[in-house]
Amino acid sequence: MPLNSTIERVTERIIERSTDARADYLARMKAAQSKGPARAHLSCSGQAHAYAAMGDDKHKLVEGSAGNLGIVTAFNDMLSAHQPFETYPALIKQAVREIGGTAQVAGGVPAMCDGVTQGEAGMELSLFSRDVIALAASVALSHNTFDAAVFLGVCDKIVPGLLIAAQAFGHLPAVFLPAGPMTSGMPNEEKAMVRQEFAAGKCGRDKLMAAEMAAYHGPGTCTFYGTANTNQMLMEFMGLHLPGASFVTPNTPLRDALTKHGAQQALSLSALGNSYTPVCNILDEKSFVNGIVGLGATGGSTNLLIHLVAMARAGGVILDWEDFSELSEVTPLLARVYPNGLADVNHFHAAGGLGYMIGELLGAGLLHPDTQTVAGEGLEHYTEDPVLKDGVLGWRAGTSESLNDKILRPASDPFQPTGGLKRMTGSLGTAVMKVSAVAPENRIVEAPARVFHDQDEVKAAFKAGELTGDVVVVVRFQGPKANGMPELHSLTPLLSICQGRGQKVALVTDGRMSGASGKVPAAIHVSPEAVDGGPIAQVRDGDLLRVDGEVGTLDILAEEVAGRPNAEADLSAAHWGMGRELFAAFRNTVGAASDGASIFGD
Repeated sequence: MPLNSTIERVTERIIERSTDARADYLARMKAAQSKGPARAHLSCSGQAHAYAAMGDDKHKLVEGSAGNLGIVTAFNDMLSAHQPFETYPALIKQAVREIGGTAQVAGGVPAMCDGVTQGEAGMELSLFSRDVIALAASVALSHNTFDAAVFLGVCDKIVPGLLIAAQAFGHLPAVFLPAGPMTSGMPNEEKAMVRQEFAAGKCGRDKLMAAEMAAYHGPGTCTFYGTANTNQMLMEFMGLHLPGASFVTPNTPLRDALTKHGAQQALSLSALGNSYTPVCNILDEKSFVNGIVGLGATGGSTNLLIHLVAMARAGGVILDWEDFSELSEVTPLLARVYPNGLADVNHFHAAGGLGYMIGELLGAGLLHPDTQTVAGEGLEHYTEDPVLKDGVLGWRAGTSESLNDKILRPASDPFQPTGGLKRMTGSLGTAVMKVSAVAPENRIVEAPARVFHDQDEVKAAFKAGELTGDVVVVVRFQGPKANGMPELHSLTPLLSICQGRGQKVALVTDGRMSGASGKVPAAIHVSPEAVDGGPIAQVRDGDLLRVDGEVGTLDILAEEVAGRPNAEADLSAAHWGMGRELFAAFRNTVGAASDGASIFGD
């Protein structure tokens, strides 16, 4: 199947836009490649420090005859998704010894859970944690004693942060090793109903807690299709996971076999072998286009509209939200996974999963088939399923048919003809909306504005019975420069109640709403943000706003807006406590959401 003309045109535009930045990046990676790991050039004292705790592996490192694998881990046992990583270093070290190599834990990076900090002060560190992770991973690899690396991470900011660091060390091969989703618990729809009952005062906290514990009940990634699982999808579409590795559950023989093989594969791709494949050769313009198509086809998290821009820029690839919008227009929505449907990621995986989707999109000419991956050249590898037979890991052809058409559909008969993401533009600025979960009849809202400066004010107004008519809820001063751009996902239950009462309701914010924004139309990531004097700072209560998720417009219809003074907010309370005072440098230097909300600049 020839490549879709829009895919081809947008890719060429990205290549042209990125020419200078990409050339500079590749030149730096070539220089780093020519130097290689500095183990042999370290002082005797330096080498002794590096090898002192390596036991029986010490002589291999001294001789320099074996590849040395660096492990960067985001293990902690507060995040269910990352708890399985506790055992990975031992598995990885044993696996690389079997092929004559060595491995060392290069360093650890922080990993926070947005589910825990949702609606709390800690959420205001969440987005910045991505760049902290990139910095920490770079420190871990800066010893320059590694021939390749593996990255252990799953959740929201962790994978993007690790990927930014991997590209800073793009002369090294790298494989990302996932932990897999937890087994299915309480159905997501039941959990959401209990949350709405609690928000409406119809049940107590005891019932809410019981429902939450039944949903989040064991090790592994949360099973809804939010940012964490969107990250896992991207790593397959972009060729940094082993094929079919994303959604194999933790603590199973197949999961362990994939972990071991991934470590061995990373070393086999090093400059010491015959198939040198550094990260800089994998993550090119075509790879990022494939990731964006995957995002649209799965109805993935809106957070990735920020993260993908930042991730790409780390490798000299310049993305724009217009690229996402145009690619979404030709990308069919092939999956319905909660909050876009009733199924969880385990059901999705069983129905055919990513292998089936990649095969369908390749067959429709919607993916670049010739990208380089950790499994070899060509995305066709990612249509295969991993299998463990008599203890030996292998791959077989995946299913060519959906095993449940309520969850997965072919490209010829999608759930909807376009992807799940929409770029919004108009007199209120630029924003994005996840439309895949929003019913068509709810995608256009024209209603008076009700303006708030934080989510607690919205909750108070709801409890006071003030949000009763059609309304566009505007929550501003929530951008990266204002307070770190927290997710406002805790507003979802109460806005859903308003919608369920028959009200026309939408959310407009310069904050984030996460990959679980649900069925209420939400124009998020509004840029410029209020603290930068964006038009959202001029909106007043009662102004008529129009949020159109069909055509992608975001406008204030009031005539007297021009010349209004920008609203101001006292943000001092958001700048201290829970470590927020330590992040002033981040707030002062961070770029706009449309540019990736990064502290690293161009």
